[in-house]
Amino acid sequence: MTALDQKKSNPLFEILFNVFLPSFILMKLSGDEYLGSVMALVVALSFPIAYGGLELVRNKKFNFIAALGFISVFLTGGIGLLELDTRWLALKEALIPGLIGLGVLGSTFTKYPFMQKVIFTPTLLNMPLIKEKLAQSKKEGELENCLMRSNYLFSMTFAFSSVMNYLLATWIVTSPAGTAAFNEELGKMTLYSYPVIAIPSLLMMLGIFYYVWRQIRSLTMLETEEIFRFK
Repeated sequence: MTALDQKKSNPLFEILFNVFLPSFILMKLSGDEYLGSVMALVVALSFPIAYGGLELVRNKKFNFIAALGFISVFLTGGIGLLELDTRWLALKEALIPGLIGLGVLGSTFTKYPFMQKVIFTPTLLNMPLIKEKLAQSKKEGELENCLMRSNYLFSMTFAFSSVMNYLLATWIVTSPAGTAAFNEELGKMTLYSYPVIAIPSLLMMLGIFYYVWRQIRSLTMLETEEIFRFK
C-alpha cells in the first residue's frame, strides 16, 4: 500500500470538494453566459462522483452508505437532466437517509445491531476487561438494553434527516428542473443542509455515543482510559 493510499481523508477538503465547489458552480455558473444549466449540473455532480470513486478505489471495499451516496448523486443528475417535477427531488432527498434509518432499525432485530457492531469492537474498546467487569456484576443484560435503546435513537436521527431533507427541498427548490434557477436553488439547498440538517444530526449522534459511554462506565465502574483503547 502506498503512502497515498494510507493517507486519511481531510474532512475540510471533503466539504470543500463535495459541497462548496459544486454549490458554487450551480449557483454562479449556471447562466447561459457561463456553462449553461445542463453543463453546470454535470460539472457540479462530477465532483462528488469523482471523489466517491477515488475513495472506493483506495479503500477497495464496498460501503453501503457510500453506495447510497452514489445513487443519490445520479438521481439528482437524472432529475435535473430529464427535467422531472421537483417533487421527485424532495422524495429523493428523503429517501436516502430514510433507507439508512430503516437499515439501522432493522439491525435491531438481528444478531448484530448497528450500534453494537460499531461500538463493541476490539479496535475501539477494551473488550476483555469490559466483559470481565460486566460478568462480575452480572449486568450484561443492562448493557444490551442500553445498546438496543441507542440503536432506536440512532435510527431516529436518520428519520429526522429524512423529514428535514424533504422539507428543505420543498421549501428551496421550486423552479423547473433543467433551468439555471433550479441549479441555483439546488446549490443553496446543498449549502443550507449542513447547518440545518448535518450539524444537528451530528450533535444527536454525539449525544447517543455519550449516553452509551456513560452507561458502560456506570455498569463496569471503569475509568475512561480503561474503557477505550488509546493509541
